[in-house]
Amino acid sequence: MSDRTLEKLEPRVGDTVDSVEGFTVEAGKVAEFAAAVGDDNPVFVDEAAAADRGFDRRPAPPTFTRTSMFPRYRPEGVGRLGIDIGFDIRYELHGEQVYEFARPVFVGDTLSATTTLTDAYEREGRQGGRMTFAVLETEFVDETGGPVVTERQTVIETDGTVSDGQQEPERPERDANPKRGSVSQPSSAGYPVDAPDEVSVGDQPPTVIVEDIAPQDFVRYAGASGDFNPIHYDEQYATALGNPGVFGQGMLTAAHTGHLAADWFGVGAISRFSTRFTARVWPGDTLTVDGEVTDVDGGEVTADVTATRQTGESVLVGEVTADVSGDA
Repeated sequence: MSDRTLEKLEPRVGDTVDSVEGFTVEAGKVAEFAAAVGDDNPVFVDEAAAADRGFDRRPAPPTFTRTSMFPRYRPEGVGRLGIDIGFDIRYELHGEQVYEFARPVFVGDTLSATTTLTDAYEREGRQGGRMTFAVLETEFVDETGGPVVTERQTVIETDGTVSDGQQEPERPERDANPKRGSVSQPSSAGYPVDAPDEVSVGDQPPTVIVEDIAPQDFVRYAGASGDFNPIHYDEQYATALGNPGVFGQGMLTAAHTGHLAADWFGVGAISRFSTRFTARVWPGDTLTVDGEVTDVDGGEVTADVTATRQTGESVLVGEVTADVSGDA
């Protein structure tokens, strides 16, 4: 564990750095990212499909700005989180992620960003031990300085081995020659929602099912996103830290949930997308991503979203807000 105490971190709350520069959104990278997270929405790979949805350029999936973690987009001396908070990557958890969209990210954009440390605090873990929390806010703007998306992430450092704070579920048996997890979705007739009168409280979308997750999925996501923490793809590294094995990136599960949200409401309608990670995802797991509308206020729709493993245990809970008035 690092020697970065809360007393050292608290005085830095409010610090802001230029954290991203020259982040050009390339068509091939958008397609690669969509493939790595199993998102088959044609608007991300087909200009005609994007035009049919009213876009003059191809949009990117909701969590695509995660790819700004690649070093080539970081100014000299700026690390993967934008601000050096001193956390030890071996004992780091991603607790929550929130996106607020002024507009979608589009192919051809060149983005820059600033990152601010907005909060720092400690809590006792459910199994004892200190947990230090840092909240980072990153604001992305385009070439004109116009706002695009704001990310808020909560990063947690534990006292020791990363834990879900509960008894680990028994992991599924792993095939000696595992294949990439496959993503399936029932017929989406009627989606995305295009008007307020098409949605009401209690409505649910077609579920997204991610079957037989394999370590290769974590590797593909690392290569597509720039999230290269070896705890997700190096078995020896992961077990040396006391983990049962490698486990999935939280943002990979968030991307599967973003897939559901974008198919349901349309990527251009999403104004806010929040996720909280409640358990880790293991090789062999099958995830079911679902949602339910909880509020309709004029053209603004709010829905809960969840991702659960085959045992019924939640691995992610979140919320989506979308403007389906047609004015977004």
